[in-house]
Amino acid sequence: MPDDLLRPTIGTGVDLTVRPWRLMSQTYVAFFGGVIASTVVAYLNAGRLGVDAAKRRLILLSGLGGLAAVIGIVALLADDSGVTTELRVLTRVVAVVCCIAQLRLQRPMDRAFQLRGSEYRSLWVVGIAATVGGALVEVLILVMVVL
Repeated sequence: MPDDLLRPTIGTGVDLTVRPWRLMSQTYVAFFGGVIASTVVAYLNAGRLGVDAAKRRLILLSGLGGLAAVIGIVALLADDSGVTTELRVLTRVVAVVCCIAQLRLQRPMDRAFQLRGSEYRSLWVVGIAATVGGALVEVLILVMVVL
């Protein structure tokens, strides 16, 4: 097995012209958009950072687990009045916890990106699109669960 010290950290198989997004900006997407939006942005950013395929699959699995937890919470705690404020807070907590797990998977390659001294790309356009789209999909799924 070759020495990991001599293995390149970033640049092999990574398009260096495509800049990633800041990791902490993804938490805003998680809070406002939910688990689906957070997972989409984390998966895309992991590709931009050059995270290996196994960790990218873990990002998808953590998103799937977070979505299952949100569906379970809503199915168990929703009453006749619909989704309450407490349920909304719980689903956002699950989304942020899921996002933190996804950030930890991206962190080593993000540190390598920072060492290169490159600048990040803005997450505004993609973040808003993912937030709106992910929140809509999540609401549709939760409405089907509650009905």
